[in-house]
Amino acid sequence: MRRAKGLPSLRSELVQRELRDAIRATRRDDFRIVEFSVQADHIHLIVEAESGAALSAGMKSFSVRAARRLNTRVLRRRGSLWGDRYHRRDLGSPRAVRSALVYVLNNHLKHGEHEAGLVDECSSAPWFSGWMQRVVPPPEASPTESARTWLLERGWHDNIHFLHLGELPCALRA
Repeated sequence: MRRAKGLPSLRSELVQRELRDAIRATRRDDFRIVEFSVQADHIHLIVEAESGAALSAGMKSFSVRAARRLNTRVLRRRGSLWGDRYHRRDLGSPRAVRSALVYVLNNHLKHGEHEAGLVDECSSAPWFSGWMQRVVPPPEASPTESARTWLLERGWHDNIHFLHLGELPCALRA
């Protein structure tokens, strides 16, 4: 999801806190935000939804919740926070899920936000348990929910290696 033009970076500390709280508050029986990454002008989410209607309702719930929190508590403004609606990509294989995890959790590398090998604090990467290297999670509880589907819970790494810190998405290699 891309933020509207003219708004400040989504990676600022105050905005980060509100976005994490919006993710944490988006709890539904049929929809879960499992991983996320926030960049200056957009966010990536990996979600599980039990149906197309659940996905639509869950994304609307998160979008409205994030916009209300940011507009009232940080930006002190009215109006749309999001410049467009979310873009959906269904993941149907372990390799597709692994590629999406690499892309989302290491997206900061694409945007030059950190040196390779560092965990992006503006994402769910600090709480992610699938790193090859040891990463000590923050003391606060993860803002995301645990995956419940086999594919996202463990199918992506049953026969495929865990993720490496600093691993580049396929599109950025070469």
